Order: sequence, then C-alpha cells, then structure tokens
Amino acid sequence: MTDNPTKESHMFRSSTLLALAFAVSAFPLTSHAQTNATTGAVFVMTNNASNNQVIAYTRNADGTLTGRHSFATGGRGSGGLTDPLASQGSLTLTQDHSFLLAVNAGSGDISVFHVSGATLTLLGTTPCGGSEPVAVASQGHLVYVVNAGGTSNVSGFHLTSTGALKPIPHSTTFLTTGNSGAASLAFGPDGQTLLVTEKLTGNIDGFSIQANGTLGPIVVNPSAGPGLFGVVFAPNGTAIATETGPSGATNASAVSSYANSAGTLSVISASVPTLAAATCWHVVTPNGKFLYASSPGTGTISGFSIGSTGTLTPVDGTILATLPSGSSNLDIAVSADGKYLYTTDSGSGSVSVFGVNADGTITTLTGVSGLAIEAGYNGIAAF
Repeated sequence: MTDNPTKESHMFRSSTLLALAFAVSAFPLTSHAQTNATTGAVFVMTNNASNNQVIAYTRNADGTLTGRHSFATGGRGSGGLTDPLASQGSLTLTQDHSFLLAVNAGSGDISVFHVSGATLTLLGTTPCGGSEPVAVASQGHLVYVVNAGGTSNVSGFHLTSTGALKPIPHSTTFLTTGNSGAASLAFGPDGQTLLVTEKLTGNIDGFSIQANGTLGPIVVNPSAGPGLFGVVFAPNGTAIATETGPSGATNASAVSSYANSAGTLSVISASVPTLAAATCWHVVTPNGKFLYASSPGTGTISGFSIGSTGTLTPVDGTILATLPSGSSNLDIAVSADGKYLYTTDSGSGSVSVFGVNADGTITTLTGVSGLAIEAGYNGIAAF
C-alpha cells in the first residue's frame, strides 16, 4: 500500500494521457469528413433477359458515384431496348434501406437482397403471384407487386426480418381489366392504402389494406388527365401521378395531385404542365417539399414544390435541367438525405447526377457512364 494513493493515481492518469497523445500524433484520428466520405448507394437494374443483374455504386458525400459492382438477381429480366418494362418501381428499397427488392419480369419472380452499403447479398427469389412483374412496393413488413402480364393483378407478401418473402393467402387481387397496362403502385405513408396505375384504362385503382395484409374492394379513380403512368405519395399523404398527355400532342405532359381517403381520390392540382414530353417517372424528396419528374421525350427534369395541402407549384420555370441530346432519361431516384437526384439514361448508357438546392432548383453534377446503350435498363433506387 502506498502512502499517497491519490498522487499515484494522478500520475498514472497523466502518463496514460501522455501515451494517448503520442499515439494520436503518430496516427491521427480520421476526421468527420473522412468518416462520412461515403454515405449511401445507388442501384440500377439491367433487366437482362438471360441473367438479370443489379449494378451498385457507392454514393459519396458530394453525390458522385464510384465503385461499380454487379450482383445477379437469380432471375431473368424481359430484355428489350429503351424502357421495356414501361413501369415505375421495378427496383425498390425498404424504408430502413436493409433490403432491396427487384422484379424479374422474364422469370416471374421477385429477388430480395440484403443491403450493406453498396454491397448486395442475394437472399432468394419468390414467385410473383402472377405473370410479368413490373413494379414492387414495400411498407414496413408488407410488400406488394404488380403483375402486368396475363390477367393483370397485384399480389401481397410479408417480408420477414431475415429477408424472406412469404405470400399472403388470398391477397392476389385483379385490376379492372385483364390487360390494363399496369405500371406502378404505391403505399400511403400511413400504411392503410395501396394505389395502382393502369396506363391503358387511365385508372388509378385504390385499395384499403386490411389487418391481415389483404386488400379491400377496388375503388376506381379516373386520372385527372390523359396518359396516366406513375403514382407516388408525398409524406403528407398527397398522391401525385404523372401524365404523358394526349397522343400526338407536343410537350403536353403533366402531373396531378390528389387527396386520398381509403383509396378514394379527389383532385387537388389537375394536370399541371411539366412543359415536357413523355413525362413518366417522378420522385418526392424525403422532406416532402419537392417533386421531380423525368421526361425522356425532351430529355428534361421538371420540378414542383408541394404545398401543405398538396398543391403543386412549378419551381423556377418548371424545367430545371436539360440532358444531352439522346440521353433518354428514364427512372429517377433521390438520395435518403434529399440532397441528390439520379436518373438512368438509357440512350447514353449513363446515370446522371444532380444536386438539390434549398429552393428546389437542381445543379448538374458529374455522372457515371459505361452502361450498355439501350440495353433495356429499368429501375433505380438510392439511399
């Protein structure tokens, strides 16, 4: 036993701190900027008819993409050239970014990947409950897929904590016609509603979701404008749909917003022009402030602010970016932090990158190239 334990303890702590200080000077700690140099990932689906794959990129803190890697889905896509699936949501991340869901339109199944940064691990494939799955959506443990082939339908699954898809008995529900041109589906933010778009009929089908995951009776809502394509929900519960416009019309595409009540929709903003052609894909920022729409007919990105009541107002003249001629920009995604937009550009075999500014305008950043031109790519997801 020492005569002065307090003094000895103090000397021990001092020597320990000195040693740590030396270690830090010899091996500097990683800075906050360095630890956050990579912050997410962006995924693109090849839709290859013989061996469907997902291409993964690391998303850096400045929005740029690096480190391309390919992961087989275990299924077959539909093949084709530009936009063969004619759908929105063929590649979908779960809300917590733990799992990535991919449709295999050729083999009729859904792939589930575990997500670890930009690294994917295939957990398995599950039959889609119909024919030619073109889009998939998730809400918590609930997953629904829309099948465009044969007699078009939607079918439901429970997603387990291990990434297994378990079919929900009696969940398969037919749409209004056998060949409806089903293109997209979306869950309401409260998990109580599922909406499905039909291109050929111009209907937005609404379903209430029952406690066991099955769907209530179909509610058929006519689109506010011609050329219905995709539908998404804003965080405040507003449903927003894209419209390609009347056949043969020039730059007549639009977006419309709706209030939702258990699948019954009422128009808020009707057919607000995108000032573009072939507007199909759209995305809402995580904070619910802005909507961006991709229009391959004019190679443009249009932007709108979303009001608290769901009204849509053009941002800075509507057209916020114009891509190089022949880009054929298709699917669009936004990063989880809401700072960056990404589009798949089928015509140039690239992914375009845009920074999202506080006022809703966007800035063109450096993208990535090297994808096969017009090779049937469909689907993009980001976090």
